Amino acid sequence: MSSSSAPHAPNSDEWWDVTDEHGHPTGQTYRRGDPDWPSGRFHLIVATCIYRHDGAVLLTQRSATKEFPLTWEFPGGSAFSGESSKDAARRELREETGLQVPASGLIFVERFRESSALMDLYTAPAGQEIELTLCPDEVATAEWVTLDELQFRLQAGEMALPWKARLEKLWTPLVDVLREALSAARAT
Repeated sequence: MSSSSAPHAPNSDEWWDVTDEHGHPTGQTYRRGDPDWPSGRFHLIVATCIYRHDGAVLLTQRSATKEFPLTWEFPGGSAFSGESSKDAARRELREETGLQVPASGLIFVERFRESSALMDLYTAPAGQEIELTLCPDEVATAEWVTLDELQFRLQAGEMALPWKARLEKLWTPLVDVLREALSAARAT
């Protein structure tokens, strides 16, 4: 662990900012995979639920070489040291799916606290022309599913294990934000 607060380059080893339980940086950084994560501290992870005008949402299937192989999730990952939550969400979405969303297009849903991470969930509209460019190191495939299909996959154990607790807590706020966004889009 380091006490430097300077941002680390994304193409170097992956460094995270260490935060308190409220997401405030402690001034320390941590290199992914190093031992001795500091007790009572957190790092930021992000995910984005991309939705189409018909209400379908984008799920990505994790690569066979990743932890929780070939299970489903929303595109996302860890924020790099010095990176904001929204910037991390935009970067992860672009890296995993090729989709580019402006920061103003991200709608914050809620933060979920895990044992050593704070997960920020966003939604964003897919736009008119959707062309996915999947990163094979991260994503095996992607599918557009209805919320009912998402709920089925969750109950069937097809979602990556961390998503069970996340969606149990975030389901209602996620559905509320999606319904509001879709209603607003239809009204224009």
